[in-house]
Amino acid sequence: MKYRQIEAFHALMISGSTVRAAEIMGITQPAVSRLISDLEHAVRFALFDRIRGRLVATPEARLFFREVDESFRGLDRLRAAAAGIRDYGEGTLRIGCFAAGSVSLVPSAIRTFRARHPDIRLTFHVKSSADIRNGIVDGQYDIGIAADEIDNSGVDSQVFCSYAGVIAMPKDHRLTAQKIIKPADLNNVSLLGLVAEDRARQRLDTLLEAEGITPDYALETPNSATICALAEDGNAVGLVNPMVTGLYAKRNVIFRPFEPDVIFRSLLLYPANVQKSRLIREFSGILLSHR
Repeated sequence: MKYRQIEAFHALMISGSTVRAAEIMGITQPAVSRLISDLEHAVRFALFDRIRGRLVATPEARLFFREVDESFRGLDRLRAAAAGIRDYGEGTLRIGCFAAGSVSLVPSAIRTFRARHPDIRLTFHVKSSADIRNGIVDGQYDIGIAADEIDNSGVDSQVFCSYAGVIAMPKDHRLTAQKIIKPADLNNVSLLGLVAEDRARQRLDTLLEAEGITPDYALETPNSATICALAEDGNAVGLVNPMVTGLYAKRNVIFRPFEPDVIFRSLLLYPANVQKSRLIREFSGILLSHR
C-alpha cells in the first residue's frame, strides 16, 4: 500500500469520478484507474463496483474511507501547523517588560499587534529589569524590554529608546513656578528617588554632587509611576521616566523638564544566538514604531 494509491482513492471518493479525481491529482484518468487497481490488490478486497457505467463504492470501501479521511484530516492539520510555524513560530508570544514600559507603550503595541493577529496567544509580564533579563536567559520570554542597568551578557540586546527625564511634583509645589528645573533648584528639596542601581538615578546624583548638593531622598522605589503617585499626594519631587507621564494627565501632578538632560535608556532583549521568528520580528517592529 502506497501513499499515492491512498491519495487516488481519497480523491475518487470525494469527487465521485475518475475524471475529477485525475484533475484533483494532476494526472491522467488511466493513471487513477491503475492506482485504484493496485490499491485493491494491496488491501485484497474490492473498492468499487461498476454499475451502469459508473463507479460505486463498496461497503468495504466506505468503511476504509473513514480511516483514510481521518488520516487526511490529520495531514491537513499538520500542513496548517507547519504554515503557522513557518510564519509565526509556535503561535504564541511571551513578552516581559519593566514597569515604565508597561504603562502605555507596550499595551499600545499589543493592541496594534492583536488587531492584525487576533489568533496569536500573548502573555505579558511586568517585572523588574533584572527579572526580565533573567527570564530571557531562562527561556521564559521571547522578547523583553528593560532599563539599561541590567547585565546584558547572555542576551542579544539593542537600544530601544532614550528619553530625557522630567521632574514630577505636586501642583502646589513651589517649583511649579519654574519652567525648567536645574540641579541647584533641588538643593534642600525633599526628593523621591529611584533605587540606587538605576542608571538614571546615578546620572542625576552625579549632576547634583557636581553642584555640591547632597540629595535628600525621603523615599526610594524602582518605579517611576510610584514616584508620580507619591508626588501627587505629597510635598516631595522626583525624576521620572517620561514613558509613565501620560497616565497622570489631568491629575494633581505637574511635570517639568530637567536640565542638563538625565537620560533614561531602555533595551530590547532577545534570547542569545536564537534566530528570531517572523512573529517576534513583527512585534519588535510594532514596538519600535510606537516609541
